[in-house]
Amino acid sequence: MFSSLIDMTRISPFRSPFSMVQCETPQAPRENLTNALVPTRVIAAAATPPTQVDSCEFGSNKYFMLCGLGGILSCGITHTAVVPLDLVKCRLQVDGEKYKNVVNGFKVTLREEGVRGLAKGWAPTFFGYSAQGMCKFGLYEVFKVQYAGMISEETAYTYRTFLYLAASASAEFFADIALSPMEAAKVRIQTMPGFANTLREALPKMIKAEGFSTFYKGLVPLWLRQIPYTMMKFACFEKTVELLYKHIVPKPRDQCSKGEQLVVTFAAGYIAGVFCAIVSHPADTVVSKLNQDSSATVGGIVGKLGWGGVWKGLGPRIVMIGTLTALQWFIYDAVKVWLRMPRPPPPEMPESMKKRLEAEAK
Repeated sequence: MFSSLIDMTRISPFRSPFSMVQCETPQAPRENLTNALVPTRVIAAAATPPTQVDSCEFGSNKYFMLCGLGGILSCGITHTAVVPLDLVKCRLQVDGEKYKNVVNGFKVTLREEGVRGLAKGWAPTFFGYSAQGMCKFGLYEVFKVQYAGMISEETAYTYRTFLYLAASASAEFFADIALSPMEAAKVRIQTMPGFANTLREALPKMIKAEGFSTFYKGLVPLWLRQIPYTMMKFACFEKTVELLYKHIVPKPRDQCSKGEQLVVTFAAGYIAGVFCAIVSHPADTVVSKLNQDSSATVGGIVGKLGWGGVWKGLGPRIVMIGTLTALQWFIYDAVKVWLRMPRPPPPEMPESMKKRLEAEAK
């Protein structure tokens, strides 16, 4: 599926509807380097113009595959790193009487299970979110290029936020299918005492008790949680990057070092993460309750918890998702730097549009 979607986007050379990538000539001495404008068909996030020969062509199969690798590293590592906070957050959602707040949740867990108890669910978290990250970031790049190629340059620039939203929603649809089995196992391990301590214990128990369908019982609520989250994550990040370079960063983006641009990436990621946590939290609570109770339904859970109940645990989730999202974007962009991948700058108004607006103004 991934490769077939990638093949649909093969356009050579890529032509941008509204942005230009600034590249340095690799053969020239550094003091004599000049910037050349190389058009690319992309709606891009914050990026540094390459200072050396790129390892792949933008929009090639290799490019999209490396984006998927960046997604694996960014999501797998970060989600696994915050397993203790995620565990307490899930327990707050499903057993508010026992786990009063975040601090109390940590104390109760340490008292009953020790330090090792805070690592429960690390394996399904790592494998599940690595698979999700590959689809989330890799397919986002695929759909973003594909959708931009379906419309004119000016339309792509004017409605770029809608392109971000459409591409991220499409990518997350497939990413959640990859995540759902491991998410179900993770919640069982973390919220059902005595059920299982490891992924190897949980999987056969779940299959024996409920069959393979149990792994996708929470898929629809997962879509309801993750698709709005991812749409906010990508669209808010892309727009925040544009605004930071336009109004906050004291010098033009092409004069910033790679390190400085990665700082901008981190800041934009954290801002996006806060909004992500808010819009997706009610569905996150429902997913946790569904995977804890095999007889529960979405309507029953919402009715039982009420409006206030579905927002329980929002505080730790904002901290977790804000930090998580910032680190994911930082790692993803850093992987692109490390692998010498093309990293186009934020979108710019097409020349045709500038001339038309100037003519209209006269």
